[in-house]
Amino acid sequence: MYGISGELGDKSSDGLQATLVIFIALSCYNVVELFILVLSTFRRWKGLYFYSLLVSGVLGVVPYSLGFLLKFFSTANSIISVTILTIGWWTMVTGQAFVLYSRLHLVLRDERTLRRVLYMIIANIFLLHVPTTVLTYGSNIASRTPVFVQGYNIMEKIQMTGFTVQEVIISVLYVWETTKLLQLGSSRENRKIMHQLVGINVAIVVMDLVLLGLEYASYYAVQITLKGVIYSVKLKLEFAVLGKLVDVVHSNKRPGLVGSPIHLASLQASNNPGGVSSAVHGGLGFGRGSVINSASKGSQAQPPNVQVPEDKILAMTEVSTWIERRPQEDSP
Repeated sequence: MYGISGELGDKSSDGLQATLVIFIALSCYNVVELFILVLSTFRRWKGLYFYSLLVSGVLGVVPYSLGFLLKFFSTANSIISVTILTIGWWTMVTGQAFVLYSRLHLVLRDERTLRRVLYMIIANIFLLHVPTTVLTYGSNIASRTPVFVQGYNIMEKIQMTGFTVQEVIISVLYVWETTKLLQLGSSRENRKIMHQLVGINVAIVVMDLVLLGLEYASYYAVQITLKGVIYSVKLKLEFAVLGKLVDVVHSNKRPGLVGSPIHLASLQASNNPGGVSSAVHGGLGFGRGSVINSASKGSQAQPPNVQVPEDKILAMTEVSTWIERRPQEDSP
């Protein structure tokens, strides 16, 4: 319980303090690396995905971590430290949600579901962020009364559970839709990419559960500083996810993947060059409807009447043009 209403207290060990400093330093280091990766990897600096990655890291994780550094290890005014960490917390947590939401556009074409996900993110701002912020200020500034501290201790568990459920829902939707997309191509490489994407999202969920376990065990100081590390790692994992999507987009150029959904869609796009450029929305390209691709004349490798969701193909194709192409190893 040390740290909720201010400094760590006299009972905190040197080992604990060193651990917290290491967590804070790792958070900031990861964000610096993330910043360099984003700017060097994206050839087009635009779109919700690009800005949510940058904002969640630079304006989220960094002030969040520095705010707790001031709170735990300095004599800075409580208003200053709490304000800095609160701004960082809002931006970090909800920014991460918008990263997942923008990535979901690449594989999900149901606009009703997308709107519901957006409404869930907005609703949690008012249901979880606002009351937690009020109790945070009350626990650290308003006479630090036990009522505020006890209320914060309860609300902290509620908001962490709520945000964990939110990320699990978005991740499950993403994995489900990506699995359906990759199953359209029966190649071994597609199955490998599908397993890797599922593994990355499972790792993200496991990290959230670790934080949740520390919270319910009341290891406040460790949990609150480790959170910055985990959120920065989750943002860096986004590059692994995006890299896999780009691999899928370019899979039609690899041996053995002829007839994959991307290959079939590229044939349709070559017959309709204006199709891709017309499907840009909010920085992420996605359109509506589906395209029926038939086997081209003289080709035996393409299955006939394969239905490919056009919006998914257009979305990933558009984003892939913004990303520096990673060199691919030749298939054995």
